[in-house]
Amino acid sequence: MANFVLLYSGGSMPETQAEQAAVMKAWEAWFGGLGSALVDAGNPFTPKAKRIASDGTVSDGAVGSLASGYSVIKADSLDEAVEMARRCPVLQGGAQISVYETAPVM
Repeated sequence: MANFVLLYSGGSMPETQAEQAAVMKAWEAWFGGLGSALVDAGNPFTPKAKRIASDGTVSDGAVGSLASGYSVIKADSLDEAVEMARRCPVLQGGAQISVYETAPVM
């Protein structure tokens, strides 16, 4: 099994407390359905970001499109990780998910 980072981009949070509570229940259900495949539930990101160039120059903003959060799961393959990610509630809020396999270095 390998670890996969689900990088969320875009999306929005519902405006009302009732809608927010429904979204949180959907997240809890999704996390529960992942069971032991959930390595790190992650967190949402704020829009505050800095990028560092190879020459050490620091600038405001992200590299590429602004990421909105992440989770880490484990799966037997990239395809399996994608199938798990397809049920993620972040998609209901208009976000997109990039699924990255991590490469162990130690």
